[in-house]
Amino acid sequence: MAAQVRILRGDLTQQAVDAIVNAANQKMLGGGGVDGAIHRAAGPDLLEACRRVPEVRPGVRCPTGEARITPGFALPARYVIHTVGPVYGSRPRDAALLASAFRASLELAVEHDLDSIAFPAISCGVYGYPLDEAAAIAREVTVDPSWSLGEIRFVLFSEDVHAAWTRAFG
Repeated sequence: MAAQVRILRGDLTQQAVDAIVNAANQKMLGGGGVDGAIHRAAGPDLLEACRRVPEVRPGVRCPTGEARITPGFALPARYVIHTVGPVYGSRPRDAALLASAFRASLELAVEHDLDSIAFPAISCGVYGYPLDEAAAIAREVTVDPSWSLGEIRFVLFSEDVHAAWTRAFG
């Protein structure tokens, strides 16, 4: 049975779900946008947990298109799933990497027997991914009926992003 997909406008850090997804960078040590908001809301223990994630190469804990999981600490969510989307460059591999970031996050949720997950608009901030293209990729990955999750949320901060996801999932 397919997961229920909900498109919401709001603050990802306030979601009482099993896991929220962090649009992280490869270092996983905080940043701006969603990443910075999640680190501030979770408290300093999240940074320490991220530092304990082993580097796969110097300065890289989570390569683009992959995902890692940590506790949620002070967040209402039990876990944070950190994923890295591509910096948009209009290359064919950008779509595959963005799809992989969504898919890897969902796979980690299933692997940890989670029921609910909330995503931001991965790669749509400073990484520059066009909203309508990113929303279509998100839809393509998440509507797969094989995901054994009860609920997949997209919690989008701004009206333009929310509108793009509403169009894609409408």
